[in-house]
Amino acid sequence: MRFDFLARYWQFYLIGAKNTILLALLAVVTGVLIGLVLAVFRVSKYRPLRLVGTAYVEIIRGTPLLVQLFIIYYGLPAVGIRFPDIPALSRFLGVNFADFMAGVITMGINSAAYVCEIFRSGIQSIDKGQSEAARSLGLSYLKTFWHIIIPQAFRNVLPTLGNEFVVVIKESSIVSIIGIGDLMYKANTVRGNTFQPFEPLLVVAAVYFMLTFPLSKLLAYVEKRMRTHD
Repeated sequence: MRFDFLARYWQFYLIGAKNTILLALLAVVTGVLIGLVLAVFRVSKYRPLRLVGTAYVEIIRGTPLLVQLFIIYYGLPAVGIRFPDIPALSRFLGVNFADFMAGVITMGINSAAYVCEIFRSGIQSIDKGQSEAARSLGLSYLKTFWHIIIPQAFRNVLPTLGNEFVVVIKESSIVSIIGIGDLMYKANTVRGNTFQPFEPLLVVAAVYFMLTFPLSKLLAYVEKRMRTHD
């Protein structure tokens, strides 16, 4: 096996890693924001809200990520919904910004379904006595929820949210199908330029591992510290 192509194409992997991390970070932030709202719906005492949250989770988790990507990328423009193209950001990313945002939105929407369940389990893990104590002190239902329950639930699910970030980094490789210059897209470009079908894939696998392994260890350390604090 020959890896001499790295002397010429190492920047491809660097740019791909940058785009992958940025895409995953924005997708997780989007997923957390949407997922938190959906989790509130899922534990709400109002049945219509519970139905909305449940329907979202079941539909998103029950359909392939690739199908969701194609619906966002091809379907939205077909009905007149287009993401704006920002030339400065397109130059920074090395890819059309509108395409990049289609990947971010798709990954964020998909991640939200799983983040919703993470938050729901975290909310339901809080002892009901805390809600009762807060209500007895005169706090309203909403104040109790946002000031007492959510902060504790967020702390409980923080390690799991970190694991979701690791998962999104790996799953983001699917956006290479629509031409977004992530790690997988850059690796395929190197394969086409060098006519080496195998070695560039080994390199990209190593880069993914270097991105996810330290993050996994960091999350394990944070979780250990949280258990020690408890």
